[in-house]
Amino acid sequence: MKKKLQFGLLAGLAVAALTASVTPQFGAQAAPAIPQAGQDAVAASATLATEAQPQHRRPPKKKPLSGLRILMSNDDSMQASRANGKDGIGMYDMRKSLCAAGADVVVIAPWGYMSGAGGSVTNSGTLTAERRTALPAGYESDCGMAPSGGAVYGLCRGTVCTPDTPSATPADTVKFALHDGLKALVGWKGAPDLVVSGINSGPNVSASINDSGTVAAAIAAIDNGVPAVAFSGHVEPVSDTVTRPTYLAAADFGADLIGKLRAKRLLTDAYVVNVNYPDVTNGQNPGRPVWTRVGQGTFGVHTYQPTEAGSKSFTIGWAVCPAEHCIDEPRRDADSTALFAGKITLTALTRDRTLQTGQDARLRKEVQSGRLMG
Repeated sequence: MKKKLQFGLLAGLAVAALTASVTPQFGAQAAPAIPQAGQDAVAASATLATEAQPQHRRPPKKKPLSGLRILMSNDDSMQASRANGKDGIGMYDMRKSLCAAGADVVVIAPWGYMSGAGGSVTNSGTLTAERRTALPAGYESDCGMAPSGGAVYGLCRGTVCTPDTPSATPADTVKFALHDGLKALVGWKGAPDLVVSGINSGPNVSASINDSGTVAAAIAAIDNGVPAVAFSGHVEPVSDTVTRPTYLAAADFGADLIGKLRAKRLLTDAYVVNVNYPDVTNGQNPGRPVWTRVGQGTFGVHTYQPTEAGSKSFTIGWAVCPAEHCIDEPRRDADSTALFAGKITLTALTRDRTLQTGQDARLRKEVQSGRLMG
């Protein structure tokens, strides 16, 4: 059942006023190669999962997400085989917390790394859903008692998923799942109650939201009448990675948040709740979440350098602002400003790109008058 839009109640979960501003810190994330599938793809994740790092807090005695069917996806892949965690380990942390809270979770995620894919979709050919039988070390039994058994699938383009097979996009995974994929793979009748995208390996704020596959997967959900929440973690500045403490804290916060949204009847297909969790590598306390708007500035920009003088080939890079082509942030309540100040940000995103600010008044007047014709 679709829920009515209640921005006031959702905003009441956060503090609206922001006064702090900081210099953004976020670096490039190189796309990792797709590792070997199945048992061969998980060896490197054992070190990541078993390091002496903070653990998830104990599951609550009550199960606030009991009976909730959740589809999970991301744009980092379902591989989670790299020690830096950039290829999907955050999704498994979130999965663990959601199942501990009582949810029935099924993962249908991109086969390979698709960061920056935005809302792109595959319009022809074949998609194959490859079930993962050997999960990353330390995550094997997280959802084993759930009705669907904690099924995890990677979606690729082609008739067989190999290390060289192109991956489906984040939007592909959600569209496929909602258009009978879940029914065919796990027998779900009807749509899931919620789509959860992430936890992404890096923030999705300001202009980067337009490039984000994490957000696009969530938008694909509400486009099809299913509520969605997108989660992203901020990087630790020196290593330029989302660390274990941040992933774990974001996952536990996320499961708790979804439980509260559910209890307040705020899971709706009218908007995506976009959540960005700050870096807490050194034990920082982010406090209560804050209510933000999407920033209009940039915290980093793509760069394009000729491979050699006079070449028509260019190397793609990333420059942290301040740099050439950066745009200053004009909004005091921007998501990026709050996140870089160490706050948890919540922002409501919609599928409707119609301008609502009145800045289109002159253009609208000219169109309605007919003066732009002939």
